[in-house]
Amino acid sequence: MTDEAPERESMEFDVVIVGAGPAGLSAAIRLKQRASETGGDINVVVVEKGSEVGAHILSGAVLDPSGLDALLPGWRDMPGAPVDTPVASESFKVLGSSGSVSLPVWGMPGMVKNHGCYIVSMGNVCRWLAEQAEGLGVEIYPGMAASQALYREDGSLRGVVVGEMGIGKDGEKKDSYEPGMELVGKYVLIAEGVRGSLAKQLIAKYNLDENSEPQKFGIGLKELWEIAPEKSRPGHVQHTFGWPLKDDVGGGSFLYHYSDNTVALGFVVHLNYKNPYLYPYGEFQKFKTHPEIAELLEGGKRIAYGSRAITEGGYQSVPKLAFPGGALIGCSAGFVNVPRIKGNHNAMLTGLMAAEAAFDAVAAGREGDALEAYEAAYENSPVRAELFKARNVKPLWSSFGTRLGAIALGGMELWMNSIMPGLSFFGTMKHGKTDAAATEPAAKHKPIAYPRPDGETTFDRLTNVAFSATNHEEDQPSHLKLKDPSIPIGVNLPEYAEPAQRYCPAGVYEVVTEEGAEPRFQINAQNCVHCKTCDIKDPSQNIVWTTPEGGGGPNYPNM
Repeated sequence: MTDEAPERESMEFDVVIVGAGPAGLSAAIRLKQRASETGGDINVVVVEKGSEVGAHILSGAVLDPSGLDALLPGWRDMPGAPVDTPVASESFKVLGSSGSVSLPVWGMPGMVKNHGCYIVSMGNVCRWLAEQAEGLGVEIYPGMAASQALYREDGSLRGVVVGEMGIGKDGEKKDSYEPGMELVGKYVLIAEGVRGSLAKQLIAKYNLDENSEPQKFGIGLKELWEIAPEKSRPGHVQHTFGWPLKDDVGGGSFLYHYSDNTVALGFVVHLNYKNPYLYPYGEFQKFKTHPEIAELLEGGKRIAYGSRAITEGGYQSVPKLAFPGGALIGCSAGFVNVPRIKGNHNAMLTGLMAAEAAFDAVAAGREGDALEAYEAAYENSPVRAELFKARNVKPLWSSFGTRLGAIALGGMELWMNSIMPGLSFFGTMKHGKTDAAATEPAAKHKPIAYPRPDGETTFDRLTNVAFSATNHEEDQPSHLKLKDPSIPIGVNLPEYAEPAQRYCPAGVYEVVTEEGAEPRFQINAQNCVHCKTCDIKDPSQNIVWTTPEGGGGPNYPNM
């Protein structure tokens, strides 16, 4: 394929937003609200790589309504708002292999309690927010992957290329080739979510993370189950630590009861684990064999599956947010509060702050500069204050394990901060290594045996991927790029037992051994659920996740 840039049509907007998640949609709505309040107008477009808004949204989720309250104060009285299952009860447990110990809810730090929150499908919340945005005049284009950044001559971000389609596996243009379109804005807000491909490039280009700690991540795996009506507890929230994870592996489970006999069952594994033989998907399936979980699921049926990386670095890992021509909002920057297992409200609030700064800049006749007002707003926001209070829980967990680090020291840290915000015996701890660098050589560890799936409560990866409705156009270049094709077999296999075979929750990566032939590394890009774990955890940092054709990937229902 020629390197010569194709001719593309161009559309100009005041603000271009990449990603129709809670951050991007909140920003779009607030921009239009400000225009309405001032009697003016502002042109706003949102592009979304999923086939529809919500198709790629995967979250627990227990929603802190503070973001919605700030965005749409009257949302409780608005028709169709899919936020209708308030948390009615909650439990925290430490699991052993055959039982559990309940932690007293009354003794838990206030930050981690869920009173006043709602059990939701964030996919459905985003679909509803998109309706509100379109009602205000926002243009939303789903199925349009933003594949390339565009820059002005002075180096500021000018826009993005979207909708390029019709390139075959061989790199040549097919008869169906579409060159895509340039969407140009006075400002571009990046709301791609965790480890977004454009965000990763922009953070590097503008050195946005030079004064922050490395971002940390987890992998979240989730199944939606329909359970027997007599087992349903609408509004109940359960979180667990412990089994099957060893004490030195961070993570845990969540179980949220909706009001329609469905439960969201999820499992999180922190990606700074050392043992390359660890298999996060296998840990999730093993978790479901626990007597308490197996009993709940007996007689029920799994109706959906998905997986997504989670930002876990918190306060220390938030990069500089504003750069020439744009800003990072939501999980593109990383505002998840790990002990709360919540970030959607912070994503919405950062979208609002960036929108305020962008509107004022456009109204003042500016374009292409850094939205420093957004940066200043964040520094004085409840988002930063919340993350600051929880700043040491993740590094304590990583340093001292689940029982001592997360439960004992982390709990003490949160109690201290509830009394005296910012007070800590530890100051502000550092994260140190990236999650990729935390992976140790296979020689230091032993393989882990996982139980075979039974097809009723536990399932193999490929069977579950079918329940994510994942699909990609087959005749296109793989969106999973190897910087050096020799590394998986030449380096990762002998050194790390090629962990891509295990950390991927969709069976994308295989080491294929055929009789009489050398092992070869196979990429099944069709299976990819866009979790981004490979881009994060590969110990050689050799895998680069890029956007496939728009509309490809999972199509999550009610997730």
